[in-house]
Amino acid sequence: MIKNITPFCFLFLMLLSGCGNNVVLDQSTATDLISDYLRSNPEYETETLTLGEIKFKSKNDKFQLEKFKELRDKDYVDMKLLDQNKRFLSKDSSYVYLIKFTDKSKPFILKQERNQATVKVLEYDMEESKSVTLNKSSNKKATVTVMLRKVKNAFTIFYDDKNTGGNFITKTYKLKYEKEQGWIVTGE
Repeated sequence: MIKNITPFCFLFLMLLSGCGNNVVLDQSTATDLISDYLRSNPEYETETLTLGEIKFKSKNDKFQLEKFKELRDKDYVDMKLLDQNKRFLSKDSSYVYLIKFTDKSKPFILKQERNQATVKVLEYDMEESKSVTLNKSSNKKATVTVMLRKVKNAFTIFYDDKNTGGNFITKTYKLKYEKEQGWIVTGE
């Protein structure tokens, strides 16, 4: 009798362990999943910049002109002075510049049209040293909250950061277990 139960128990235990191993989700696996997801779907902030011939008035557009000059000094844009109107004894002179991107700015340009471009002004990178917060709601669904640090670039000078409370943000991602693929990120 014991010999008949033993194979049945052995088969039952193998089925239980085979089903359970793939569904297990720990913090290390969740961190790897989110890290891979962020490599293929990076998080960033964008701004639209005007290019081509731009007229700057020294009184009203002083700060905007300084931002472009800073990019020029870092070799991200070329600026060519086309026209200048200096008014005698006036602080409101005007300058017309032709502004173009250089090759160095290519990694930051997402979309470029005739006289406008959408650029990455702030990117988010996962804090590898910080652990993720895993909340498993069932055997096949979970949420992961992760800290993303702000990574500035040369175009950050055009970004008005509304979240000035820190140099990071927290983001929550949804995970789902699929039999064929295992755990996958399904969205935010």
